[in-house]
Amino acid sequence: MNASSRRQGCPSLSPVFLIIMLLMAMPAFAQEQKAEAAAETTEVTTTAVTETEAEPFDILTSKQAFGDWFGLRPALLDAGITFRPRAWFYYEQNFRGGDNTHNAQEFTGDFRYDVELDFGKMGLIPNATFYLRAIQSFGDGIGGDVGTPRAPYFSSGSPGDWWYSDSRPIRIDKWWWRQRFLDDRIEVRLGRMLNVIDLFDQNAVAGNHAVAFMNRSFNYNLTIPVVRGGGAFVKVWPVDWLYFQMSALDPDLPGYRTGFDTDTLFHGPARFMGNWEFGILPKWFSSANGALPGNYRFGFWYDPRSKAIYRDSLGGARATRFKNDDVGWYLSFDQMIYKENNDPKDKQGLGVFARYGFAHGDANLLRHAWSLGGTYRGLIPNRDKDLLGFGVAQNILSTQYRHEIDSRADRETIYELFYAIELTPWLTLTPDLQVITNPGGTKDDRDAIVGGIRAMIEF
Repeated sequence: MNASSRRQGCPSLSPVFLIIMLLMAMPAFAQEQKAEAAAETTEVTTTAVTETEAEPFDILTSKQAFGDWFGLRPALLDAGITFRPRAWFYYEQNFRGGDNTHNAQEFTGDFRYDVELDFGKMGLIPNATFYLRAIQSFGDGIGGDVGTPRAPYFSSGSPGDWWYSDSRPIRIDKWWWRQRFLDDRIEVRLGRMLNVIDLFDQNAVAGNHAVAFMNRSFNYNLTIPVVRGGGAFVKVWPVDWLYFQMSALDPDLPGYRTGFDTDTLFHGPARFMGNWEFGILPKWFSSANGALPGNYRFGFWYDPRSKAIYRDSLGGARATRFKNDDVGWYLSFDQMIYKENNDPKDKQGLGVFARYGFAHGDANLLRHAWSLGGTYRGLIPNRDKDLLGFGVAQNILSTQYRHEIDSRADRETIYELFYAIELTPWLTLTPDLQVITNPGGTKDDRDAIVGGIRAMIEF
């Protein structure tokens, strides 16, 4: 089934989408009911409750949609086993501009199954864990309609819809063994890892596509080459406010191979993608409501892979040239500037972030990329877990690419506004709006206005 036929069939998704929306609307009064229940509790005498008594399941207040699985979930936790199934659903549409607005809507998403074994809790190996994630995705997004290779909403690019047989099956996305030493001052991971988002250029305020901003330009700096491969990661905290980390990952591992088998892990040339990052975690400011944490990072990367240098071939008269051993660097900051109370575990307040990255323009499409913005958690009274965010990002194409390949190449600018609504502890609904000027960085495309809704369900 091709992309166009799926989009033409998209109206058939509306019953499914309506059902999801109804499920989301059912718990809309959870916050108010919890407040009323708390008020009633204060009016009665508290009675002793034995440890063996389990709290009755309440779908409006439970952290998971299916509760504790009739006692199985806490039993697994006690045994050192964490199993966390979740789902993300996106409805996305290109309303105006870009390359195409006809049938330019998609229903996409993925199911994720996180498993972690705590060997310390099992009494086997202190401070050791093994983590594995399986994932199944569907839908290929509206990036082609908008005219940008970086989809405005995260999509794994899986062909087909999740109920069709041509959908990509469940696959192992990443896995690693983690060992900590010296009172958690040193952490070592071995396995298949993703260098950005999970390890490097993380940002406490900008977050990632699963919980905050959905455009990839806000999830990590796009000048950093993305690698999901087998290798090693080390992080060291000499003191609480300073860390250093680095990784060496195999950049040749095919995208959907697990890395368990020897023909994929470290196959081919003996080369590794290197990432290094220094971080300072001060609490620069203090207020009546406590210290305000910040994170200030500087990182650089090394890519050993061969890359074609941008040059006009003059109709084939000039041979293509290549370069190896490419390098680049980036900065990434986030800082809380206001907290509503002095509880260190309470995240209500205003945070800001900024990023900048550089890559050599002779063989990288993006030479500069930057983003900045902020989020406020709990802006509306009695909506303490809701998150409002706004950001601006710009991806600036290589001047050599413009001079040698495409004279219309320039820069792409993204404006994104979202509001994540926690309907229940297990269900979050996030409306999102984006304005993208010069999609894909070319002056030939019309400015696009896209919108979407993300639903996150914790099972």
